[in-house]
Amino acid sequence: MPTFSAVVFPPPTIIRTDLHTVRQLPLSPTRCSHYKRRCKIRAPCCGDIFNCRHCHNEAKNSLETNPLDRHDIPRHEIEKAQQYCINCGVCMGKYYCAKCKFFDDDITKNQYHCDECGICRTGGKDNFFHCKTCGCCYSKEMKDKHRCVERAMHHNCPICFEFIFDTMKDITVLRCGHTIHLECLKEMEKHYRYTCPVCSKSLWDMSKLWSKIDQEVWILCNDCGANSHVQFHVIAHKCLSCKSYNTRQTRGDTATTCSSGVAEIVS
Repeated sequence: MPTFSAVVFPPPTIIRTDLHTVRQLPLSPTRCSHYKRRCKIRAPCCGDIFNCRHCHNEAKNSLETNPLDRHDIPRHEIEKAQQYCINCGVCMGKYYCAKCKFFDDDITKNQYHCDECGICRTGGKDNFFHCKTCGCCYSKEMKDKHRCVERAMHHNCPICFEFIFDTMKDITVLRCGHTIHLECLKEMEKHYRYTCPVCSKSLWDMSKLWSKIDQEVWILCNDCGANSHVQFHVIAHKCLSCKSYNTRQTRGDTATTCSSGVAEIVS
């Protein structure tokens, strides 16, 4: 199991409390990109020292690592931990969860422990509720407004394949109830993908776009020179005279408003 290892810091400051004297060290000069804390872990699998389990997992699963040597430290494999060092009294982190053995010195995240999720989350307990069907915490704004999907977050992101349940990235819930990383959803928009990658349902209310696609337009045939009034199509328009698809649109604003309509729906 991971153990917490002492590290060398500048001289500590002394903070007097009503209960006891606590030594508070400056944060590590080798900053962790995930948490602010005054302790490191020694991984039981490889014996190396890391700022947190995420730092370990990123290093041990990088492309430079031999695929046979790649591995993770499971979240709950830290057994012995406490908020204050038993030897010097240093506070490892202002937020400490005894259940998760989790430290973080940045309490502006409003961390809280969800017993039903079994992990710590951020954003403030008063702002979230746990959906028992979906098996995760959602914003109270979504209560009675979201479509439940059993264990909605207990799977990998359908785009990047990172496990969503305990990811540190922002997550969004689609209208169909499936979940995806917010940055992955934005990447889909850049490639004009507007359906759920899991069930293929529309991501938003696309009725405005559908109404634009239903419009008819005037086209000019480049082969026979005939003008035709036809149903708009995103790929090509068929000349009613010679049946050629070598045409171009001459009237009708569908071609110029289709993309802007999507932008309006997405925003």
